[in-house]
Amino acid sequence: MKKNHRHTLFASICFILLSGTILFGCGQASTQTSLKQKKFDRFLNSCFKEYAAENTVTLHFKLSNPSAYGIKTPVSPTYGDLSSDALKKNCSRSKELLQKLYTFPSSSLTKKQKLTWQIFQDYLNESIMNEKYILYSSPLGTNGLQSEIPVTLSEYRLDNEKDIKDYLSLVNQVPELFTQILDFEQERRNAGLISPSFVISDTIDQIDQFLNASEENNPLIQSFEDRLTEVESLSKDQKASYIANNRLLVTDKVLPAYKSLKTSLQAYTNDSKNTSSKERLCEYKNGQDYYKFLLMSNVGTDFSPEDCITILESQLKNTVKDISSLTTKNKDLYTEYLSATPALSAPKEIMNTLKNDSLIDFPEIKNISCQLKNVPDALSGTSACAFYLVPPIDSTKDNIIYINKSRVDSNELFSTLAHEGYPGHLYQTNYFLTTNPSPLRTFLHCAGYDEGWGTYAQLYSYNFIEFKNVDEQTTKQLRQLYRDNDLLSLSLSSLCDLYVNYKNYDENALANYLQTYGIDKDSAQNLYRYVIENPTTYLSYSIGCYELDQLKQTMSDSLGKAFKISDFHESVLNVGSCNFSILRQEIEKETEILSNVS
Repeated sequence: MKKNHRHTLFASICFILLSGTILFGCGQASTQTSLKQKKFDRFLNSCFKEYAAENTVTLHFKLSNPSAYGIKTPVSPTYGDLSSDALKKNCSRSKELLQKLYTFPSSSLTKKQKLTWQIFQDYLNESIMNEKYILYSSPLGTNGLQSEIPVTLSEYRLDNEKDIKDYLSLVNQVPELFTQILDFEQERRNAGLISPSFVISDTIDQIDQFLNASEENNPLIQSFEDRLTEVESLSKDQKASYIANNRLLVTDKVLPAYKSLKTSLQAYTNDSKNTSSKERLCEYKNGQDYYKFLLMSNVGTDFSPEDCITILESQLKNTVKDISSLTTKNKDLYTEYLSATPALSAPKEIMNTLKNDSLIDFPEIKNISCQLKNVPDALSGTSACAFYLVPPIDSTKDNIIYINKSRVDSNELFSTLAHEGYPGHLYQTNYFLTTNPSPLRTFLHCAGYDEGWGTYAQLYSYNFIEFKNVDEQTTKQLRQLYRDNDLLSLSLSSLCDLYVNYKNYDENALANYLQTYGIDKDSAQNLYRYVIENPTTYLSYSIGCYELDQLKQTMSDSLGKAFKISDFHESVLNVGSCNFSILRQEIEKETEILSNVS
């Protein structure tokens, strides 16, 4: 809903009268304010250019036309410097930028600028605080750089011949990139931050899966040749030459680099199995403090770990109670749950349905296209169930959602596409771009907001799901049971994260806890390992969604009968990604405006 703020007639007359007596002074102040606002925009744009041009990959995925933003494409493509020294320099640079930010008094800025000022301040402060924790995060693991590179290169846009040459240069640099990864990991080990043996083993398993793929199934070969056919400016001979060059680089550079990385990691295995090595985050020096920092920076919440435990335990208890109530009212509901088949099974059909149904309670955005792709077989064993690839901010036609067929069954596809597509990540990302934000905002992300919104969208989407041969009453009950099942799983997984990384549960203690919920030892082990590799990740989803639900309830309580769910959605979307303290402040302002209107 677009809001117009009009002066009353009396206020307008008063303004005219006042301007007659202090016209010169007002004009001067207004001009000075306007100049400060323009200067602030220039500062934000300079920061955006600096961040975007940090390396070739970031620039290429952020902008389809860098020159339109005054950015020159580097002559020599690069992945950038991944050393700890470079990361420390980034922290120092954040200190410099923070001091520059403070030279712009917020009183002279527009409403939108003030919000960006706050969010950027938060971002820079977190960057500065992160300096003492640089070595706590490993570049390895199932979500490590070695798993990201194939997908990143597979989706590297080839709009012209320069893109092709840059891509081939990046493929050629994979060995140097892996050398940087190993150097960083060795520095961690020297500091006593030795990755657990299972992290090394999982990384090796992932490398093996990539290496064992046939040449035709290698994503770097298959995807490159598919994209190359779309570059119309090239002759057949040029395309053939580039195809041969790419295959040679993959064979002579990339595959040997992965083999070398595997060999180096195998040498680490014995050290990692040493009984003195640590696994859980809280076992490391300042590990609990780092966990609190991750809660603040990644999840974006003011809640302490203890608060999160209380919230999630209560949510878990209430969810179990609701499931019990549903299955008591309908004795056959669980059987229906196991046998129910969603009415839609084709991904494109589901996306179109979600897009249309979302118009009921979410603001409309137009001219958005999306490709649905399957995760390559060579990456399917260790990739996520699905993920959304964010398009360049100046080209929304390149939205891509990857679906991992090996990890998403037909009953999960509807909610998965809601999370990644409509009204989840794809929708939220593209909607925010329609608000004409400062380009810098596209770098200032809070995982708790992003994944909280994705989870909120996922749970909300069950309002739209239909089942084959199921009556209306049972459909309503199944929708709630689907929600409860997602909440139970997410609450339990998040509690495991807290118990392991903050409360120091070992694998046996976690298995005993999960046994009370009917979860076997193998599943407990998988969960134990996941939360160690990805501390607070689950909380970005669970606590992020909880924060949004609390904001919705607060707005509803304040507005009473005047509350519209569409107003809440629009308010959250207009603010964009930020921590929940800032979001809460903005939602309170919007609630006050809505209460005055009603």
